[in-house]
Parts: sequence; structure tokens; C-alpha cells
Amino acid sequence: MQVWLERMTIEKNIESKSFPSVEAMLVDYRPEVPVYCLRKKRIQRNARDFVNNFPGKVLYAVKCNPHPWVLDACHVGGISDFDVASLEEVKLIRERYNNSTPYFQHPVKSRSAIRNSYRLHGVRHFAVDHLSELSKVVDEVDDTRGVTVYVRLATPPGGASEHFSDKFGASIDEAVSLLNRVRNTGFKCALSFHVGSQCYDPCSYQTALSVVGKTISRARVPITALDVGGGFPASYPNMALPPLADFMKAIVEGVAAIGLGHEITLLCEPGRALVADGVSVVTKVYLRKGERLYINDGIFGSFAESSSNQFQLPARLVRLDGPIGNGLKPFTVFGPTCDSNDQLPQPVCLPEDICEGDWIEFSLLGAYSNALNTNFNGFRGCMFVDIDDT
Repeated sequence: MQVWLERMTIEKNIESKSFPSVEAMLVDYRPEVPVYCLRKKRIQRNARDFVNNFPGKVLYAVKCNPHPWVLDACHVGGISDFDVASLEEVKLIRERYNNSTPYFQHPVKSRSAIRNSYRLHGVRHFAVDHLSELSKVVDEVDDTRGVTVYVRLATPPGGASEHFSDKFGASIDEAVSLLNRVRNTGFKCALSFHVGSQCYDPCSYQTALSVVGKTISRARVPITALDVGGGFPASYPNMALPPLADFMKAIVEGVAAIGLGHEITLLCEPGRALVADGVSVVTKVYLRKGERLYINDGIFGSFAESSSNQFQLPARLVRLDGPIGNGLKPFTVFGPTCDSNDQLPQPVCLPEDICEGDWIEFSLLGAYSNALNTNFNGFRGCMFVDIDDT
């Protein structure tokens, strides 16, 4: 117990400090646990760019990274409203920001989550993709006035690293029926979609918007808002991507093509594009076996998303004592747990002389890293520090 208390005290102190570089943090602390290095100013800049370029309201997708520093950086960057997926995320936003608006855009919710978010936390925006889910919202909401229900549409596959409409989304026929039921219950009608995670083709948004146009034309129900979802990508070394401006242009042209008026509120839910390059993770090498490295983080920690996506992460060796050799070679990298699957999916190119006690900084880990961290095998400890090197 005493050891745990001492470690918690150290972590609390280190969180309150800002360092000019990763090296300065390592000199000061020499951590034994993975360290999340947040660049708040970079996240703030990304948020400002999104707010300035998207022709509507920008919601930060809390699920991507719910750390308070990340939320605050988005907030300082001009994002005051949030896409939430659970009652806990609703509470997090309501407790932290007095004037924010949480949008409960998860299309499947428990009755208690609907009831408590509405009655206790003032949530007035809900997504559905099925008549049974709409019935739950009707049952749990006391007064339909002032409540907006977003019917989430399924979108065609393609153009994204991970397709979401296999799990969520109504067909056009289903959406037409849902919109009419939403109107008849007295809710404000809206539509939403999500083209999938890490979208690399701006035309995917235009394809989805054509589905929106067909749905509106058939339903003949006026909508008050359209949420074009997330999917906005981050730039990983192994993925060539169009600039953000191309995605914005595609959305603007797609909205115009289906004749949506300016009276309709347009929303989006970026996550990865805002925070991926705002966080790196510093790990420590426990052991080297030839061309295999064992580090103190893995797929049950910061690299959970690596097991399903093949994003290449920039990596560099950090050594405080002595020079680093010039030669590079690929290494197989394993995490700290006893599970043989705890292995990064791609070799990592690092200096040939890497050894036990060195640190490796992996960049582009602001999205779905700490948010997916587990305590498997008891490897839960981690730290968060502010690095002001931008």
C-alpha cells in the first residue's frame, strides 16, 4: 500500500509539471511506466483549424481520448460541444464545462442512460437507428419539445479503414419510416451518418450525403440538423491522404447537391484528426533478444488499436547516457504481458545498438490509446505529462 501511495504522489506531481522536451522529462523522472506526452498547443491548433474550416458546428468525439487535458485543449481551441457515447461521458462533460452541449450520438443506449442523461444532465440530442430505440427515447423523455432525434443512416462501404455501418445505421426505407415516427411523436427531426474510421477518400462523404438526399426526398419530413459524423483522418507515415480542405470541400459540395438550406444546422464529430498528433507515448525497453524487443506497453495498453488497424507509428530511440549508433534495423516489438499475441503488428525500425533501459517514443498515439488501456496482467500504471515543444 505504501509503495502504491508513493507512486500516486509522484504521478500527481509529475502531472502538474510541463517539460520543454521528452528528454527533459526523462532526466527529471526516469519513469518505469509508460508516459503519455501531451502537446496541448498542437491539439488547440488542430481544433481551431477545424472550427475555422468546417461550415457548421464541430463536436469533439470524447470516445477518442477522454483525458481532461485533451478535452480542455479542444475547448480552448474553440470546441464547446461534444459527441458522447455513454452516460459516463455525459457526466464528464457536464461536470467539466457549464455551457457545453453533449450530443448523445450512440444509436443504442440503455433506458437508464437515456433517462438519466435527459433528466439529470439536460441532454436534448439523441441518435437512433431502429424503431425500438426510438420507443425507448419516447418512454424515457418527459417532454418531446426541445428534443432533437437524429436518425442514423447506414452508408456504403469503402473509403475508410474501418466500416461502421455493419453494426449501426438504418437503410433508406427504415430511415423514412423512422423520420415519420419521430415527427409524429413531436421531436425535432434530424439525420446523421458515419463514413467509418480513418476515412481516406473525401468522396465517401458525398456518397453518404447522396443517401441523405434520397432519404429526405422520400420521407418528405423537414429536418433541422444533419450530423456528418467523424472519420476525418490523421496522417500516418504509411498512408497518403488528401488535405483536410478536400474533405471540407467534398462536404460543402455534397450538401449543396442535395439542396439543404442554410437553416439546417450542420454538425461533425472529429476525433482522431484533432488529437492523434497531440500525444506520443514513451516506453521503456525491458529486454532485448536479438532482433526482438520487450517493452513496458503493448496491445493491451496504448497499442490496442494496432491489433485491428495497420497504422504505422513513428518511433525514435531516446537514450540519456551515451551516444546512439547510426545504423538502423527492424525489430519485432512485444508488450509486457504473458500473452503471446501482445506484439506490435509491424516491425519497428530502430538503432542497431538499442538495449535494455533505453526508451522508445512512439508518436501519433493521441487517438484510441489511453482510451482503450486495460489492466490485463496488472499492467495498468501510466503517467501523463505536458510537453511544450511545439
